[in-house]
Order: sequence, then structure tokens, then C-alpha cells
Amino acid sequence: MKKIILIAVFWISAMGFAQEKLICKSAVITFEASVPSFEEVKATNNNVTLVLNPKTGEIASLALMKGFRFKVALMEEHFNENYVESDKYPKAIFKGKIQNFNVQNLTATPKNFNINGQLELHGKTVGISVLAKISQLNSGINLHADFSVNASDFDISIPAVVKNKVSNKINIQLSALLK
Repeated sequence: MKKIILIAVFWISAMGFAQEKLICKSAVITFEASVPSFEEVKATNNNVTLVLNPKTGEIASLALMKGFRFKVALMEEHFNENYVESDKYPKAIFKGKIQNFNVQNLTATPKNFNINGQLELHGKTVGISVLAKISQLNSGINLHADFSVNASDFDISIPAVVKNKVSNKINIQLSALLK
């Protein structure tokens, strides 16, 4: 079922792109919502799909929520059942555009680009702006971004019993090599 959803969303989002697109099916998203002096709240998803149209700078990404792995299995279970409700909201989708993007101007030295778009998570869509470092390598285009979102912006509530142990501010890192 996951594969069908992934293929369907990927196909729909890719249809808007021109023939020549760059794809990464193993982009990595790591998020952290840790609070000092408490157990680390951190997870990684190594199977994120990212698509870039190098002619227009349009970019789209899809992450399955059940793909996030925690060090502690109980945290992963609570994340999927109580926070992001993965059965009801199985994916996070980002669609946006890299501002002033010109693939011809990329070099091996990373350059900063602003990416503006919409992040859909937990049934809510929020506009976000992300600063990304993008470079051209022999093996493709490397993209790295660090940004933050608030769980409350996506109606993800943190129960009172753990409110002081889990941050509302979620720090996110994204890394991809597009080919």
C-alpha cells in the first residue's frame, strides 16, 4: 500500500514538471524536538523522494511518516500513533520553488538559495521559506537545508504530561543528491 501511495503521489507531482527532471529517492530528513536535560527526541527518514525541475527551479518532496526511525522504539510508536497520526496522515509533502535558480551557475562550492513553498503535514498546509545550500557535483546536484517549523502550526499537540520534554519547535535537516 505504501508503494502505491508513493508512486501515485510521485507521479502526480512529477506530471507538472518538464521532461528533464532530477530525482533523488534516498534523500534524508532528520528532525529533532529535544529539550535540554531530557532524552533526545530525534528521528531520521532515509527514503524521502525529492524531484527538481532544473529549468524552472520547481521542487517537490514526499516523506512517508512511518519511515522515520527513532533510537527508542516506544518514541517511534508514540510519534506515529499520538503525534502525527500516521495512519490518518501517512505523508508529508513539500511543493515549492527555488528563487533565482539557474543550474548553469552552480559550482562545487555550495551557494545559498531561498526556497519558498507549501509544506503539508498532519492535514494542514503551511507556507514556509527555507535557506538551502546547493552545489553541482560530478554525481549530480547536492542540496542541504536546515530549517524549523512549529508542531502547533500543523495542529500537532504535545500532551501536557511531556510538554516540558518535547519542544514545539522542530529542527529539520534535509540532504539530497539529485541525479
